[in-house]
Amino acid sequence: MNYLTEGIHYYFNETGLVVLTEQYHLEKGYCCGNGCLHCPYQYENVPEPGRSVLLEKKGNTPPAQRP
Repeated sequence: MNYLTEGIHYYFNETGLVVLTEQYHLEKGYCCGNGCLHCPYQYENVPEPGRSVLLEKKGNTPPAQRP
């Protein structure tokens, strides 16, 4: 990804912060582990317990823990 386009890859929220879009993350190709608002990768690289909290907030449930 060589360039970012406002409204496609990012937008500014009501407080002026840059928010990366789902499209940006899909083009990047992986979860960075920072708990991004529009992460399409189920927060797979976010360490627990943060991942479970983020998934719950988003209305998803984490996959079952393997023994």
